[in-house]
Amino acid sequence: MIVRPRPHWIRLLFARRGSLLVRILQQQLFILLLSSAVVAFHGQLFHWKVTLTSAPFSLMGVALAIFLGFRINVSYERYWEARRLWGTVLVEARNLARQVLTLPDTREQARPFILGLTGFATSMRNQLRGQARDDGLAGLLPDALIERLRDARFAPSLVLLWLGEQVHRWRQAGRIDGMAGQQIEESLNVLSGALGGCERIAGTPMPFTYSVILHRSAYLYCMLLPFGLIDTIGVMTPLIVAFISYTFFALEALSDEIEDPFGTMPNDLALDAMVAGIDASLREMLGETPPPAPQPDENFVLT
Repeated sequence: MIVRPRPHWIRLLFARRGSLLVRILQQQLFILLLSSAVVAFHGQLFHWKVTLTSAPFSLMGVALAIFLGFRINVSYERYWEARRLWGTVLVEARNLARQVLTLPDTREQARPFILGLTGFATSMRNQLRGQARDDGLAGLLPDALIERLRDARFAPSLVLLWLGEQVHRWRQAGRIDGMAGQQIEESLNVLSGALGGCERIAGTPMPFTYSVILHRSAYLYCMLLPFGLIDTIGVMTPLIVAFISYTFFALEALSDEIEDPFGTMPNDLALDAMVAGIDASLREMLGETPPPAPQPDENFVLT
């Protein structure tokens, strides 16, 4: 996730860090060179004058803009839903910690359970990003459970199972009554629902065929556009085509990044920072001093 203060409007025009210009630079250079060649040969291709007007490009541009708008809206909807689900994890982790800490008979054994909530968020991040299942779990979960998670396919579910077993033991020992146990179980169910929602987003990408059609349409439109503008704006054709292609290519690249919001691209969710925020919040509730909050790197990217 890109985290930076909004610069002055003039500096924002030339901002390189945090933009998609580097990612689409090769495509932009190709379109610029193609447009310059069209101007140099005045729209002729193998001694044949390509007679195109701006009329068809107006119709095609509207249709392409609608398709791109649909793509970016769907991608952002997936991104925002993922952010809301991680917000649910934070809220329910705090609710569980508060419930356990305010019950007199569970306060003595609250710390392992609360650290297990951080362990759940950590294992959830590991699964969604395809990292090692035991990454960052040392000191949060029992060693036997961490060993079990190393080869697990759905490690966060096993952490939730361990937390549920802890609640069951408290109920059997008479440390909590049925009402308190039911409330804790409901919060664990909400965590399970948030995990399932994130798994649904990660396991259901946008239809590949739609991406192919949109990609081809955008490139063909930008490659043919110089032939439709050369007789109207002349030497300004490369500049105008470069600007239009930048809009199309950048929107496509942005939608591609946030389509899978759990990755490590600059515009993806900062899962490491979210897990660190959950850990800090729970440790403060335990009366401990949390580690410093993660900071963006030199490119203003927070992972």
